[in-house]
Amino acid sequence: MLTNDYLATEPSRAEVDALEGPAMLEFGSPWCGYCRRAQPLIAEAFAAHPNVRHIKVADASGRRLGRSFGVKLWPTLVFLSAGKEAARVVRPHDAAEIKTALAKIDT
Repeated sequence: MLTNDYLATEPSRAEVDALEGPAMLEFGSPWCGYCRRAQPLIAEAFAAHPNVRHIKVADASGRRLGRSFGVKLWPTLVFLSAGKEAARVVRPHDAAEIKTALAKIDT
């Protein structure tokens, strides 16, 4: 379930930890060039995984959720299975990296 828009309000870590099923957190910013270049790669990878929840989080200094996941570079994609991190991709170079991580959570 790919989304194009960043959330207006980031979820709390408790809300993320309580997620059921597969999900991907995308930490980034709408003005980030790396983030914009990653969008077609993410869309290509998600085409085969419609059941995975996609949560786009606008990250910045002082944002707690990104800090709780140790995000340093954008975009950082955190792949969750039942609220637990199962994989991570930072600044993806191709859709294959994302597809591999999606396969770990969407069985």
